[in-house]
Amino acid sequence: MAKIAIIDYGMGNLRSVQKGFEKVGFEAVVTADPKVVLEAEKIVLPGVGAFRDCMRNLEQGGFVDPILRVIQDGRPFLGICVGMQLLFTDSVEFGLYKGLNVIPGHVLRFPEGMREGGEELKVPHMGWNQLSIKRRPPAFTEVEDGANVYFVHSYYEMPDDESVIAATCTYGVEFCAAIWKDNIVATQFHPEKSQAVGLSILKNFGEMK
Repeated sequence: MAKIAIIDYGMGNLRSVQKGFEKVGFEAVVTADPKVVLEAEKIVLPGVGAFRDCMRNLEQGGFVDPILRVIQDGRPFLGICVGMQLLFTDSVEFGLYKGLNVIPGHVLRFPEGMREGGEELKVPHMGWNQLSIKRRPPAFTEVEDGANVYFVHSYYEMPDDESVIAATCTYGVEFCAAIWKDNIVATQFHPEKSQAVGLSILKNFGEMK
């Protein structure tokens, strides 16, 4: 039984996430086998690319039911970037596409023409930005308000229930940067690219029961 299973569905820099866990003392298995996911103690769903393609690959790989079962069982679940977006009801990226609907809400594109300090903000939002902590999940024990983390995204989440928001960030608009609901923690930013702050999140997730 894998302690931590990182889902390999052809979307995401899986090795960097695996190396992040190794740096903080946890063995994580990258797997394309839904049975391994179903039996793992903890699950990580990374994601890079288009929501539509990620959701299609999850379905074709047979991962949807195991993911929903793991979440329903109360096992720790970590979503990263598009892996967070997939938890929501739908996304407007390249049309309107349904997600896992674990977290009711929608994935929206940053509006055009956002400005800050007189300059137009580029989309995607790429680089370091500061978190505003709203609620502190167990994985965020060492994450301070104002901590810098690394983003690469053109879309952001808007949950129907704002109480699931763990942290926000501002880039033209204030957006949801992390969520926490029961056994689920998910980040729009990349912990594996966020240096000491991100590694502390991976370490604390690895220690979750």
